[in-house]
Amino acid sequence: MSATRPEPRTRRRTASEGTGTARRAEILAIAAQLFATRGFPQTTVRDIGDEAGILSGSLYHHFDSKEAMLAEILRDFMESLRTRFAEVVTQDRPPRARLDELVRGSFATIHQQPHAVALYQKESGALAGVPEFRFVSQISLEIEKMWVDVIVAGQQVGDFRTGLDPQLTYRFIRDAVWTSVQWYRPRGRLRHDVVADQYLLLLHGGLLADGTDSA
Repeated sequence: MSATRPEPRTRRRTASEGTGTARRAEILAIAAQLFATRGFPQTTVRDIGDEAGILSGSLYHHFDSKEAMLAEILRDFMESLRTRFAEVVTQDRPPRARLDELVRGSFATIHQQPHAVALYQKESGALAGVPEFRFVSQISLEIEKMWVDVIVAGQQVGDFRTGLDPQLTYRFIRDAVWTSVQWYRPRGRLRHDVVADQYLLLLHGGLLADGTDSA
């Protein structure tokens, strides 16, 4: 136990230096990590306060509740993701190029915000019927429409197979990409852009060799 004591003191000095937006961002980053790794129900306000190096009661100067922290984390994450995807789908580029960029943007997001992605993966289903978290399903549907529209556009111009159901195709891609947060490591052997390249190679060409690959 004694080996772990200096770490909270270091965090306490860091937390005390920040104010306002910076302090909120620091607390939210800590909360996101704990929620993602321990689970939202299992994480207490005291846990967050201990990791932030402040009294748990002090957290209520910034947030009304643990649920308010979760809502802000998810809202910030999903709104930034929606903006990122909207910029891609409105580009004057062929559908295949836009789909590739959506995939690359997804893997980049996993690299940049692994805790927020993991948290969304774990908690979004349980929050579907909670009024305060209605935005989760609303933004998810908006994002789904962006992807499906690109797939449909690709079918119309002959980029993608017309025999594939667009919505089902999107769900296959979505689940394959986003669940990779479970094994992807930001400091691992393969960077997110390499992982994206490998996934796109599989998506475009499939697994079966066509005679052009070297043995």
